[in-house]
Amino acid sequence: MKLPPRWVRRIVFWPLPLLIFFLYVTTVPLLLIAALILSYRLPGKWRALRLLGLATCYLFVEVVVTVAALGLWLASGFGWKLSLEAFVSAHYRLLRWALRLLVYTGSRLFSLNIEQDGMALPTDSRDGTSSDAPLIVLSRHAGPADSFLLLHEVMSWEGRRPRIVAKAALQLDPVFDILLNRLPNRFIMQNPAPGSDTTSSIAELASGMTNQGAFVIFPEGGNFTEGRRTRAIERLRSDGHEEAARRAESMTHVLAPRPAGTLAAIDACPAADVVFVAHTGLDQIFTVSDLWASLPEDKTLHLAWRVVPASEIPTDSAERMDWLFRAWERIDRWIDEQRERE
Repeated sequence: MKLPPRWVRRIVFWPLPLLIFFLYVTTVPLLLIAALILSYRLPGKWRALRLLGLATCYLFVEVVVTVAALGLWLASGFGWKLSLEAFVSAHYRLLRWALRLLVYTGSRLFSLNIEQDGMALPTDSRDGTSSDAPLIVLSRHAGPADSFLLLHEVMSWEGRRPRIVAKAALQLDPVFDILLNRLPNRFIMQNPAPGSDTTSSIAELASGMTNQGAFVIFPEGGNFTEGRRTRAIERLRSDGHEEAARRAESMTHVLAPRPAGTLAAIDACPAADVVFVAHTGLDQIFTVSDLWASLPEDKTLHLAWRVVPASEIPTDSAERMDWLFRAWERIDRWIDEQRERE
């Protein structure tokens, strides 16, 4: 999917939250009445009303971020000083506020309980991330909600500043387009065109991180689906990686990790500790219809973190690929264990 140029997105997409908000304000009584009627007639706990509440919060965040970003752009001299520390910090605070509000609202509306469990953490701290080293965060990918929750958690780790490798399509959302493009992040195509130097772009993003940095990447390259799992196995086999394909077949909840970007990040920042992230509980929510179907039920999101100090990361390339696969196999087994308990 080819995205419109940035100047087109500025003209067409960036004003959309303000226009939609104006339409929303003028029609909110009708929307509220309709949501109440639907919630009364449908099974579940106020299903339509809760979904309207989430949409209202998301629209509010879109409007506030758009207006605040415009204010920061003007205050910086029409973008001239946006790279100064004061404006970078302001954008991170804006991103942290947006994530905090979205996670809090979603948790309250959908009775989402977040539990950290599973893999043992190597420190006595609450989240296991008390290290002064930069972090490279490797997370499984299973639905859009996990991205919000993961970034929210990362930014709560002693003021960490995430550097994110995200799908290019997210730039169609004004909040992602504005905030993430003004901060050190990279948008990449899910299936890059031949000749595109995605690996070098990832390495550049990971280099130069301080102890405030947290490089965030999803090694699977996309949300887990059975179709993607099958295609990933076929791709490994067609490329002659029979052993990797066999190991990928044994994993039923995650995709085989794509090692190039992850290994490039580790090479670019050898002082970084690696944090493996496993989660389950929102795996089946990919679309609005999935969210609608899940609303009658309260949800528990299980999170597990495992920190590997930089000194324990293999140095040989082949050993690193095996190490990454073993971590994903461990995550797959952990998901099995969590589902058996439900």
